[in-house]
Amino acid sequence: MRLSRYFLPILREAPKEAEIVSHRLMLRAGMIRQEAAGIYAWLPLGLRVLNKIADIVREEQNRAGAVELLMPTLQLADLWRESGRYDAYGEEMLRIKDRHEREMLYGPTNEEMITEIFRAGVRSYKDLPKNLYHIQWKFRDERRPRFGVMRSREFLMKDAYSFDLDAEGARTSYNRMFVAYLRTFARLGLKAIPMRADTGPIGGDLSHEFIILAKTGESEVFCHKNFLDFDTPPASVDFDDPAALQAIVDRWTSLYAATEDMHDAGAFEALAADDRLSARGIEVGHIFYFGTKYSVPMKAFVTGPDGRDTPVHMGSYGIGPSRLAAAIIEAGHDDAGIIWPDAVAPFRVGLVNLKPGDAAVDAACEDLYAKLTGQGIDVLYDDTDERAGSKFATMELIGLPWRLVVGPKGLAAGTVELKRRAGGAAEQLSPESALAAIIG
Repeated sequence: MRLSRYFLPILREAPKEAEIVSHRLMLRAGMIRQEAAGIYAWLPLGLRVLNKIADIVREEQNRAGAVELLMPTLQLADLWRESGRYDAYGEEMLRIKDRHEREMLYGPTNEEMITEIFRAGVRSYKDLPKNLYHIQWKFRDERRPRFGVMRSREFLMKDAYSFDLDAEGARTSYNRMFVAYLRTFARLGLKAIPMRADTGPIGGDLSHEFIILAKTGESEVFCHKNFLDFDTPPASVDFDDPAALQAIVDRWTSLYAATEDMHDAGAFEALAADDRLSARGIEVGHIFYFGTKYSVPMKAFVTGPDGRDTPVHMGSYGIGPSRLAAAIIEAGHDDAGIIWPDAVAPFRVGLVNLKPGDAAVDAACEDLYAKLTGQGIDVLYDDTDERAGSKFATMELIGLPWRLVVGPKGLAAGTVELKRRAGGAAEQLSPESALAAIIG
């Protein structure tokens, strides 16, 4: 993509309303624009990141055996009355009426709707287990939306829902998502620690939040420091092997880890002082098992092995891609701007032309641009007439993994400049060597 044709509204000053790093940098880097309190437009750079996050989430859900569908954002109030949550959910639910005076709501979550879809399509225990998920925009009318997309009113959510015949099967489905989440966050460049958590309005008696440690985290968390050295489950993990899944979950829950709400000070203090880790944390995922909380009132039954109607056991599993975009920035930035992990960077390379109009420089840039894009590498080519300092500041701000600079002095010596955003020093290399380093 040529920057001269791109839409990248960079802000040189930090907006006053932005309280945390990710909010400031997302606004400054032209990733998002606020359209109303807690409601943001995702501009081209931000949308590229959001889509890459969602793609990784989707790949790991599919790997774990979940099946994608797409539910509408508007839901009938009657569905929520069936479960008993319509009046209990609170003011965060946006309640509306259509022209026929039917009561509706803009979905904050989808337990009721997915239960209705399931009960209409699955009749026998032989069709279980099932795990259905979608990636969809949701709305919660937060009293005080803040921190940009970290706590916005409209947000993108991956929510999955499992259906099993009994508690034992449901626990295996829970474990599948537990392991899938560990893999998902690792692929996003994050070290997420599963911690015991409150179930909140979702309900149920088994729940874990996946927390990344960051100085700007929302709340305090407490855990054993050895979690930082745990290895991520490999791509070869067998999601159809309940024992193997349970072994992974057992290891990741074998040490103390709890959010502020679930913290047991006595148990934490019983750890050796060198093993205690108290830090700020950001929630990036939340999983729940809630048994028959929804299937009983909504009559989501299957015919069991004994021929009787049996309520299914359910779980729900959420990841917010829009929230993750901010969390990744909170975990990876410096004074100059964002430092994206390769997997979710909007572009892999920022190609900078220091002297547009110079025939040799233009030709070298076009050649590098063609060779990189020919390898399937996303390139943002700065072909504008901006000053060199401004170009460098923009590249640092938007945080692309590689910066490749072409100028007349370097070309005269047969070199270009290559710099790795994550702590690398600028190197003078031949164009061929620079390409080899980027392509790997």
